[in-house]
Amino acid sequence: MVTGQEHWTHKKTPDGDVKLFLWEKYVGSPADKPAVLFVHGSSMASQPTFDLTVPGRPDSSVMDWFAARGFVCWCVDMEGYGRSDKRRDIYCDIANGADDLLAATDHIAATRGATSFLTYGISSGALRAALFAQRHPERVARLALDAFVWTGEGAPTLAQRRKKLPEFLATRRRPIDRAFVRSIFARDHPDCADPVTVEAFADAILALDDSMPNGTYIDMCSKLPVVDPALITVPTLVLRGQFDGIAAMDDLIQFFVRLPSPDKQFTVMNGISHASFQQKNYRMVYQILHAYFTQPAPVYTDPG
Repeated sequence: MVTGQEHWTHKKTPDGDVKLFLWEKYVGSPADKPAVLFVHGSSMASQPTFDLTVPGRPDSSVMDWFAARGFVCWCVDMEGYGRSDKRRDIYCDIANGADDLLAATDHIAATRGATSFLTYGISSGALRAALFAQRHPERVARLALDAFVWTGEGAPTLAQRRKKLPEFLATRRRPIDRAFVRSIFARDHPDCADPVTVEAFADAILALDDSMPNGTYIDMCSKLPVVDPALITVPTLVLRGQFDGIAAMDDLIQFFVRLPSPDKQFTVMNGISHASFQQKNYRMVYQILHAYFTQPAPVYTDPG
């Protein structure tokens, strides 16, 4: 049986402490298990993304799937999302999310003893995770970047989004509704996700939020690149959905070749658009990620 446990921690800021919500899942005891840290994207909190329940769709919770295979799984609502604090009048940008990950891993280290994490981020969550790995490589054992964007060159979704940049700059948050959640799946290749899953995903998102911070949209529309691949020294997996309108192939390849670690992989996921874990081919994504997170250490490495 998978156990779920909520945690709370605080991030120190010039405006006072910010309360952050963390969610942990494991089987048996959480002790002495490899820790996976899941990092959510721009338009939904962590539990809808990583601990979703869909009737008739087994293994819809990636946290449960990994917990059943011997991992202890963590996710955290970034500031401004879900159950975490929303009181500060700020944009909640990529850098702020990397700060949240530091506070979250400080808490996990203090309560569970884990100090290095198998880290997965999706979309702007991949940017948050990459910046966190750039700043704190000692905290990231292996890094998986899904639906990632580096410079934004060649990304049609971002080209359309940039037209609304003045709107994003004018207010700290943007409203979301069911039509918006459906649009995430309709914009690239509508047949990649089934309607029942999309509606369950929307139910879970809208139960927690009716608006989202604009900071990640602003960063992705006007401030890329926000990470330097040459400074990401940890083993890295880049995941790109076949139909993803944000993760442009040439942009990702240029990022990938600049990663200094020889322990790196680039995988294109067949039949996937943007929200991998909510696609029809979600179990394929789990398997790819599991293989990377359980990859044996090399017997030989170049001493040079």
